[in-house]
Amino acid sequence: MTTLDQIIDDFAFLEEWEDRYRYVIELGKALPEMPEAKRTQENKVQGCASQVWLVTNAAGNPEDPVLNFEGESDAHIVRGLVAIVLAIYSGKHASDIARIDAIDTFGKIGLIEHLSTQRANGLRSMIRRIKNEAELRLAA
Repeated sequence: MTTLDQIIDDFAFLEEWEDRYRYVIELGKALPEMPEAKRTQENKVQGCASQVWLVTNAAGNPEDPVLNFEGESDAHIVRGLVAIVLAIYSGKHASDIARIDAIDTFGKIGLIEHLSTQRANGLRSMIRRIKNEAELRLAA
């Protein structure tokens, strides 16, 4: 999976929005496919116009576990957004996830202003779901 630093560097190199758009799609294509068995209603992210599924796996210290996420979407561009969100949050401690502002990252790479209202709302729904997962693990 592509690291967040690599994504940020690549976006800095790409000047045209069309090139950035294609790159987002490529990131989505590189995302591991989620098995059909995990594409359940329980794993579906509510508030996304496209279908998006998110699975959380926790490891390590139960008081502040490291969370890893699997994600999938049926739409190419959204699948790319999922890949970026996973690069931001996956592999981090729940306490760190609670503090990370992914929207700020999307703004820094110049992507947030190019998303339609529906996609931006879906992105916020994904982020909210991940932050809720982190908060649930911290409260347990």
